[in-house]
Amino acid sequence: MISEKINADSKTSIIPFITCGYPNIEDFIELLIAIENSGASVIEIGMPNSDPLAEGLTIQYSSSIAIKNGINTNKCIETVRMARSKGLTIPVVLMGYYNNILAYDIKKFCRDSNEAGVNGLIIADLPIYEADPIIYETNLNNISYIPLLSVNSPQSIIEKACKIASGFIYCVSVLGVTGERKVTFDRVENLVNSVKVHTDTPVAVGFGVSNKYDVNNIGKFADAAIVGSALINQIKNNRDGNIIKITESFISSLIE
Repeated sequence: MISEKINADSKTSIIPFITCGYPNIEDFIELLIAIENSGASVIEIGMPNSDPLAEGLTIQYSSSIAIKNGINTNKCIETVRMARSKGLTIPVVLMGYYNNILAYDIKKFCRDSNEAGVNGLIIADLPIYEADPIIYETNLNNISYIPLLSVNSPQSIIEKACKIASGFIYCVSVLGVTGERKVTFDRVENLVNSVKVHTDTPVAVGFGVSNKYDVNNIGKFADAAIVGSALINQIKNNRDGNIIKITESFISSLIE
């Protein structure tokens, strides 16, 4: 379902990331539906963690707010279930850290996620060569396991990721944590090209993607662009309080 949605047309697909329950629980499902209505192909929902190792200050901030709002792993899954009941139709990917899933129980997490309408899973801190138990459960529950690759990933890891991936492969554009910054496109283009030698699974590029210029450059060699910190900053810095309007405007501005 995810790969088909990304490959649905010739445009560069937009995959927004938003932390579950940010900026508040009351408006979050409406926010997800606004993201879909703005033309996003897939939504990536972050499961907040008190120690988000891969995240920069922006997503750390949103995770902190979400935790204060009472969001936990179970509520992330239930939020997807509620969003589906309210009419959300595009694929949903949960992104988080392995300890959250272990604490919930791997089997139960995958089963409950599938029943709620989750389509994919990204685990930011789980090495590919340690992922077999979760990959087994995601396959069993029709959930796409989406591996992360960085610009310094060795060839052996790239090949392994291509074998296990479904949905899409997440290529990290810069070394370090998430956040808005200047992306060096030639390095991530080399990574994407290396991936495409081994698989037809769509490739998405994230970390540092901030605007239409970044999306246009990524679209020259990849299938999708993932936008997280830039969206959260748009919501955080919004003056008039209309987070739905600002989200729709920002996502629409990225669509080719």
